[in-house]
Amino acid sequence: MTNTRSIWAVVPAAGVGKRMQADRPKQYLELVGKTVLEHTLTRLLQAEIFTAISVAISIEDPYWPELVISKNEYVQTAPGGKERSDSVLSALQAISGSASEQDWVLVHDAARPCITTADIRFLIDSLQDDEIGGILALSSHDTLKNVQGGSIVGTLDRTHIWRALTPQMFRYGQLKQALEASVGNPAVTDEASALELLGFQPKIVEGRPDNIKITRPEDLPLAQFYLEQQQ
Repeated sequence: MTNTRSIWAVVPAAGVGKRMQADRPKQYLELVGKTVLEHTLTRLLQAEIFTAISVAISIEDPYWPELVISKNEYVQTAPGGKERSDSVLSALQAISGSASEQDWVLVHDAARPCITTADIRFLIDSLQDDEIGGILALSSHDTLKNVQGGSIVGTLDRTHIWRALTPQMFRYGQLKQALEASVGNPAVTDEASALELLGFQPKIVEGRPDNIKITRPEDLPLAQFYLEQQQ
């Protein structure tokens, strides 16, 4: 693993998580004695490779200040935005005085608490000499259907389909440029898509299937199972 460039983490954590149908954003739901966000940040800190972790938090968030981890010396905050890309850009701007153009940034979902140090290090080792960067992803094993109006209009070739995970790893300067150029573009649903719009082709690095994203209520017990199995 290279030490020639600083490595930063960015965690967009300003979402409201409507699909969870809970009384609070999903990143603050309890999971094995901690909030989802606490687990996620703890996993990133355990990797011991980040210069700092920049967390984008809603300016009206009443939960974040109550977390002990929010006071960690390696964790800093930035104001969250309306969309994920806005929050990531805000987090990048918050470290602009310290990060250099060629530094690496790993963007990780707040609701992926099962990320492992092994996956983080594998991603970095795989991409540290790459000019662009890339993402953790999983190949699709399911048959994929193209649906319009509730009816199947075709079957996709799954050999070319991968499920995007996080972290997604890019150079600080290129990522910031890509997000600034795509502000307000609904096609940008992750960092890789912003780079793609500039003509770049990020790499795919195969990740672990237990790196799930908590989106619906049934994801919480599954995440608990994975966390317990990883210990």
